[in-house]
Amino acid sequence: MVTDPIADFLTRLQNAFKADKESVEILNSAITRAIADVLLREGYIGESSKDKKGSTFTVALSYKSGRPTIVGAKRISKPSRRVYLGVRDIKPVKSGHGLLVLSTPDGIMTGKEARQKHTGGEVLFEIW
Repeated sequence: MVTDPIADFLTRLQNAFKADKESVEILNSAITRAIADVLLREGYIGESSKDKKGSTFTVALSYKSGRPTIVGAKRISKPSRRVYLGVRDIKPVKSGHGLLVLSTPDGIMTGKEARQKHTGGEVLFEIW
């Protein structure tokens, strides 16, 4: 049993990119599906398909000019230490070259979307 599905998701993505894989299996949960949808919308990963068993789903990895779209990721809010930001505290990641992912009352979204909707939330991770 995985105690932190978000950290597991990020670790699987990073390891698959480092191994030059075309796809990776991710444990299926509502939060990991929502995060995958955000990363797909932002162009960090390719399409995803659900496994027949339903316990996992497969994510296609995307590369640009032979280089991985995800170079690094950092888990910010952890089960042992939650981190929340108000709308005024949301800043760009890596001078705008990264992505901040938050869990807000309106669902999982990027930092940019949260600023546009004037809502804060729990900072899940940043990715670049």
